[in-house]
Amino acid sequence: MTGSRSALGRGSAVLTAGVLAAGALTAGPAAAPAAAAECSVNAVQYVPDTPMGLQRLNAKYAWTLATGRGVVVAVVDSGVDARNKHFDGALVKGTSFVPKLKPTEDDAGHGTAVAGQIVARSVRGSGLLGLAPDAKVMPVQVFYDADEQSRADGVGPRADRMAAGIRYAADHGAKVINVSMSTPTDDARLRAASRYATDKGALIVASAGNRTTAEDKADGPRYPAAYPEVLAVSAADTADSVTDDSIHGKHVDVSAPGTDILTTFHAAGDCLLSQEGESTSFATAYASAAAALLVQRFPDAGPAQWKHRLEVTASRPQRDSRDDYAGWGLIQPYEALTAIADGSVGGPSLPGERARTPVEQVVRPIDLTQSSDPHAPERTAALWWSLGGTSALIALALAGLLRRPRRRAAA
Repeated sequence: MTGSRSALGRGSAVLTAGVLAAGALTAGPAAAPAAAAECSVNAVQYVPDTPMGLQRLNAKYAWTLATGRGVVVAVVDSGVDARNKHFDGALVKGTSFVPKLKPTEDDAGHGTAVAGQIVARSVRGSGLLGLAPDAKVMPVQVFYDADEQSRADGVGPRADRMAAGIRYAADHGAKVINVSMSTPTDDARLRAASRYATDKGALIVASAGNRTTAEDKADGPRYPAAYPEVLAVSAADTADSVTDDSIHGKHVDVSAPGTDILTTFHAAGDCLLSQEGESTSFATAYASAAAALLVQRFPDAGPAQWKHRLEVTASRPQRDSRDDYAGWGLIQPYEALTAIADGSVGGPSLPGERARTPVEQVVRPIDLTQSSDPHAPERTAALWWSLGGTSALIALALAGLLRRPRRRAAA
């Protein structure tokens, strides 16, 4: 499993704890003027600003069509801290696959942050809302913490628990399953669970992987993201570009905002989470919320159609091209909600149709090397002939003036 050191952990103002695919995070005022103090589990604070991610995804337009009402999104993660006021009325019954723990507790803070991006409710004094603010989150706890001691204690992330969490979510009514985790290992249990959930009518949205926190930093497939039925998400920076902080590969389907994330922090209200690199955990959460909007608007479409809508309407330089960084591009929730999904838009093929061969976008540097003009001799001769002709005309004109007879003055 991908591991990292995070600002979402236990204790003091400068907080650390391992989480999966979350990036090296720092919590505090440096990233945004609105955050007046460093985030602490011991002091509740609210940030009045609107999350940058919602602005970049044009949430206010998407909300005119869907808000996620009636949709359950499972967050297969470290749990969700139910004490945070943003989750009042936002959680449904979940479960824990970690012995002696409750899904509504979250020592790591990772699942709480992800859930806030999806369903955070309005709280007085806070500008924070989830992208699907009327959806419900099902907390499915599959790890306690991702640091080495947790692994040694048997409460760290494991493929069998992740697979069990996906199955539980599908069996208990989740239509979107957020998995902000990744592993380079194609585990048979995880593969079977992903297929099972899809067959039950749920779309799995998963992290494409973070290079900065991965033990295996090479590009290539990450699971469950790389399974064909899963929507794999890479993280975009504030300029909407995917950098080398995300794992690249053929498995990447789309990208979403993954840096400077204003979201829920343990039971302590809001926190602006920023990091040196982009986090695919956070990008995955926004993609899951966008999927929840689609489930509300197109409840009978099914996971393949929901995935296709997010891919085909994503923002990209060329409609028929994808790349291994951002996949089909940055998700556009409003466009996904309004598109006519009849195959007329360039990009990925419709579910059930013969797959198109996408044009792989190749960025080539501009060659600024100077080269000789093959027609230079002809151009030079023509110039001289032109100058010569002009000179001859001027000479003739002057000669005519000199030969013109002068009039004599009258006597």
